[in-house]
Amino acid sequence: MKLARVAAALALLGAPVTAFLARPVHAQMPNINLIPETQSKTPEEREAEQERDKAYKESLKKIPDAKTSSDPWGTVRNDTPKSTAAAPSTKTTAKKARTGSSAN
Repeated sequence: MKLARVAAALALLGAPVTAFLARPVHAQMPNINLIPETQSKTPEEREAEQERDKAYKESLKKIPDAKTSSDPWGTVRNDTPKSTAAAPSTKTTAKKARTGSSAN
């Protein structure tokens, strides 16, 4: 009798455990669709898309090409000499004239 009770108790307690272990584990099996459903376009939609692409390409052709300089320091450096370069040379000659006249 004791053996029957132990067997019955194990059967009752073991059934939920085996059912729990036998069910699929959802955390390890994500629901990922590897083949996405793509909708096909109607002929009217395809024609409209081709017209948009054509208009876009034509508008790109209307944009003028920018003529850029290859000199990266072009905005920093001045190519034209300024008149200040000539002014110090006249001052130095004037100083020399004064120094020379006071020494004599």
